[in-house]
Amino acid sequence: MTNTSMTDATLVGILVALAAAAVLIGAAIATRRRTRLRHAELRQRFGPEYDQAVAQYGSAARADRALAARERRVGHLKLSELSDAERARFASHWTTIQGRFVDDPLGAVAAANSLINEVMRARGYPTEDFDQRLADLSVDHAGVVQHYRAARALSTSVANDPANTEELRQAVVHYRALFADLLEEPVTPSHRHREAHA
Repeated sequence: MTNTSMTDATLVGILVALAAAAVLIGAAIATRRRTRLRHAELRQRFGPEYDQAVAQYGSAARADRALAARERRVGHLKLSELSDAERARFASHWTTIQGRFVDDPLGAVAAANSLINEVMRARGYPTEDFDQRLADLSVDHAGVVQHYRAARALSTSVANDPANTEELRQAVVHYRALFADLLEEPVTPSHRHREAHA
């Protein structure tokens, strides 16, 4: 074998190695770009709930995986819009709860929580476990899910001090924010996608 053919073979080997490295670097850059885009999409969709998930799971990557899993889970639920009759019935029930607050604040808070669960069931959400309800709601109601968390915390704290009317009032206010959002059919990215392809 001559020096020229050895040099040509070495040069071809170097070029092949450089091409393989370029492909690997390009794939890594594309993966990083997709990850950043997905991260930004989740952050925008979940809003303050995204930061809550990062704090809960300890990193943005773990939060991204958990939130994506929530989206998949809720995507498999058979959620439905409330009928006009259901909306009217639930709204009337809410008015009764608010009127009850003056005479029975603790009972009004318990009734508000029960009504939230009833509306969720009517919409198609499972309601057995609070943490799961919170996670499921965060997908399409991320803007108000913190109200649900706050109402639950206040409701729990006043169980030992039912005389704290201000905290009970705040709990009802938080439940009201979630209740109002649940009565409306949100326009989420998944709904927009379905409408665009209908």
